[in-house]
Amino acid sequence: MPKPKGQKNTKNKAKHTKLLQRKLNKERAEKEATKARLKAIVQKAKEKNEE
Repeated sequence: MPKPKGQKNTKNKAKHTKLLQRKLNKERAEKEATKARLKAIVQKAKEKNEE
C-alpha cells in the first residue's frame, strides 16, 4: 500500500547519509595516516643514506 502523498522517508535517509559519511571519513583518515607514515619512513631512509 503506497504512502499518502507528501510523506517522505527522511529519517532513514539522514541516518544512512550520516553512517556513510562516517565510513568515508574513517577511510580518508586511515589513508592519510598511512601516507604520512610511509612519507616518514622514506624520509628517514633518505637521511640514513646521506650519512
